[in-house]
Amino acid sequence: MSNHSAANPTRLVQVRTKILKQNDVAARRLRQRFRDHNVFVVSLVSSPGSGKTMFLEQTLASMRQRGHRVAALVGDLATENDAARLARAEVPVRQITTGTVCHLEAEMVENALDGWTLEELDYLFIENVGNLVCPATYDLGESLRLVLFSTTEGEDKPLKYPTIFNTADIAVITKMDLAEVVEFDAVTAHKHIHAVRPGMDILEVSAKSGTQMERWFHRLETQRNASMTDPT
Repeated sequence: MSNHSAANPTRLVQVRTKILKQNDVAARRLRQRFRDHNVFVVSLVSSPGSGKTMFLEQTLASMRQRGHRVAALVGDLATENDAARLARAEVPVRQITTGTVCHLEAEMVENALDGWTLEELDYLFIENVGNLVCPATYDLGESLRLVLFSTTEGEDKPLKYPTIFNTADIAVITKMDLAEVVEFDAVTAHKHIHAVRPGMDILEVSAKSGTQMERWFHRLETQRNASMTDPT
């Protein structure tokens, strides 16, 4: 019994290490492909109910209206509801159904791009499966990763899920229109984010009221322009 129980953890570590290495190779391949075609790729991670899909829907519609060519890939365990909702923004959207897998992997993104011409895109948004644990260790070849949490979830999400905040570039606090109603303490939330990730950029937005959304769109345009002149 002792030999069997000792071998299993080793085997699990080996399999996991191999999967992560394969994902890193695929992510590097994707990142180079996006760079070659000047596509700025943004991934979004959050727990379910954060308002991520509404935030993305508003982003897609507004960026299209500003003259940008945008598309989205949406990961979900089972349904295609989010893809149908995002399609209302009148941009190309594809669903990636992961089944029992609680995150997107680079190869899933690569396969989902089949048939799309990247030269025809300026921005690609990737909405990950609603989860603040599994997506943390999977690079998708993105240029920018957002981690979102809402005012209705409380201020301590960064302390509970530090790894995902350490792998993201910007923390987005959503549903700011409800902050007063749910007595959300923004100062404490910022303190918790910076306790985990000192200096991390934070956006406070409401996709429903439009609060700070213009600032977000401007940020997207600025970062894409900067990435196109960055030789690295």
